[in-house]
Amino acid sequence: MNEFMEKRVDFKWSEPKKTYDVIIIGGGGHGLSTAYYLATRHGITNVAVLERKYIGGGNSGRNTTVIRANYGIPEAVKFYQRSVDLYESLEDETERWLMHKKKGILWLAHSEAAVRQERARADVNTAFGADTTYITPKEVKELVPEIDLSGGNLFPVMGGSYHAAGATARHDRVNWALAEGAMKRGAHVHQRTEVIDLIKKGNKVIGVKTNNGDMYADVIMSAVGGHVTRLTDMAGFRIPIRSHPLQAHVTNHYARTFHPIVASTSLLFYVSQTARGEMLMGAEIDRQPSYNYRSGHHYLQSCSFRAATLLPFLRKLRILRQWTGICDMSPDYSPIMGKTPMDNFLITTGWGTWGFKAIPVGGETMAELIATGKTPDLIKPFALDRFRKDRTKADRGSAGTH
Repeated sequence: MNEFMEKRVDFKWSEPKKTYDVIIIGGGGHGLSTAYYLATRHGITNVAVLERKYIGGGNSGRNTTVIRANYGIPEAVKFYQRSVDLYESLEDETERWLMHKKKGILWLAHSEAAVRQERARADVNTAFGADTTYITPKEVKELVPEIDLSGGNLFPVMGGSYHAAGATARHDRVNWALAEGAMKRGAHVHQRTEVIDLIKKGNKVIGVKTNNGDMYADVIMSAVGGHVTRLTDMAGFRIPIRSHPLQAHVTNHYARTFHPIVASTSLLFYVSQTARGEMLMGAEIDRQPSYNYRSGHHYLQSCSFRAATLLPFLRKLRILRQWTGICDMSPDYSPIMGKTPMDNFLITTGWGTWGFKAIPVGGETMAELIATGKTPDLIKPFALDRFRKDRTKADRGSAGTH
């Protein structure tokens, strides 16, 4: 038996019902997490999760699995630190091996301005509960012996911030564990069930029309990735979201000696090593808004050049595969969570390049909102009406947003 074998997950499939207490549209990490926490924290199990493809078949299965809390504004640091904490205990709670591994994440600085930025990041993180310190080039080399501190005489490494709690987990295992946990407590997950329209009564959303029939609920939540504006159009209001493709790729195996996740906001790339030894790389979003899942050679060329300039060993590796996800981007690069202009209709969106890392806390807080009717303090800053009130939370806390 190799190290990737495990006990088979036990999904309990059910026939769709006409009515539920809660309907969640989107069977990715955030939808499944909300169903899981509704069941485990609040005892609400008359829940349906509707997925038009298969569990985790959208952005949850098309990401680079980084977990961190080293953001640039207090509200985001506190929010994502809660998710980091939840991830650390999620394997024990679900009794499933999620391949969670704490690695630490290093954000490099290549200029005096970047040095000031990373020092400020470390100070903000420390003040609001995230373990991040500023480190010198010598300390960078100790963490990543493979790095060329001269940056090929193009991108010299002048220091960086090191977020010790940075980690990774296996995306499909996270989705499966949350789905299994929700289903064994009574929640329904319906795959190949596409929402065609919303059923409204006055200012309320009371149900959904699907390819498998109509369903009704007291609360309906959108946890859709990539196509959320189609649902809000159905509901009758607009949200400030643009969808951009985001590409990533992996190489063949390398000796398992590359421990931290390495990123550069100046060069717009990040590198980590998978459990099987592959080197995983990603960069910024494609500039043109699109729902296009096609991958392109330009991304491979530009991202690989930047990464290999700082990490020369990458030049000897070969690219095995490449993929694309669709990122919902808000104007201030922060998520949009909570109530909407339509009664009974909630949204969790705007996850951009950071949706995977927020899966536990996103589900926990949205479940609390559904169960209590009160918006949790952690997500109050990310309400949709912040744009109307001019209270935006601007935070380009990811290389992928630039």
